Amino acid sequence: MRTTVKFTAALAAAAALTLGLSACSAPSDTSTSSSKKGKDADPEAKLVIAASPTPHGDILNFVRDHLAKDAGLKLEVKELNDYNVPNTATQSGEVDGNFFQHKPYLDEFNKKNKTDIVPVVNVEIEPLGLYSKKVKKTSELGDGATIAVPNDVTNEGRALKLLADNKVIELKDGVGAGATLKDIKDDKGIKFTEIEAAQIPARLADVDAAVINGNFAIGAKLNPAKDSLALEKAEGNPYANFLAVKKGNEQDPRIVKLAKLLNSDEVKKFIEEKFSNGAVIPAFGPAKS
Repeated sequence: MRTTVKFTAALAAAAALTLGLSACSAPSDTSTSSSKKGKDADPEAKLVIAASPTPHGDILNFVRDHLAKDAGLKLEVKELNDYNVPNTATQSGEVDGNFFQHKPYLDEFNKKNKTDIVPVVNVEIEPLGLYSKKVKKTSELGDGATIAVPNDVTNEGRALKLLADNKVIELKDGVGAGATLKDIKDDKGIKFTEIEAAQIPARLADVDAAVINGNFAIGAKLNPAKDSLALEKAEGNPYANFLAVKKGNEQDPRIVKLAKLLNSDEVKKFIEEKFSNGAVIPAFGPAKS
């Protein structure tokens, strides 16, 4: 029998993040005080992008420090370890865009929150991995074992697909990346704990194994290539992370510049060298709306 324990994000922490973002995004600091948006936005104004620290913040900071000035772009990066605040801030205009998510997550967020954020350009893929401090191989995960999975809809489905692909569980026929715990056909006696994705690395020692998003694995000093029991394949992976903006701002001249820089040879080389363990892989090209 499957046992499920669900942990929601700490509301107080999220509120604090939102307040902190608002406090440091005064009108004098960002372009959001301008009445002109989209293609009519001031190309000389500062562009503020929210991002999770690793690898998104790393990539944006590289662009800011090495490429932005020559391109005539004033880029500011606001790093947030949260999956909700970047989109909320982008929708409200507190920031000009964000870089932290893939399309299935954005689609679910827009639907749930009635927002209209759109992808601009794909940048990279972070393979999802299964990690453990207690077992050495997936075959050791059986009756009575506990596995932590992300509690947001898209990443939970992605995690369950990874487990099914590696024979840890069996999903019902026809179920894909949108799977939920109710779609498990055979759990093999495994107990599942749903936790906010950002909090899973800190809870790894409390469970037998955990499915961890690539950026959070990197932040927790985990090496996907060496430390994971199972890892998503990069080829054909639909979870490319992209630069996103509120609909209508895709042609903001500053966003156009940043999109070009994020798909540059210099950024490709930076990603391949900094994340040589395969934790982050370049995935350039236009993002599908």
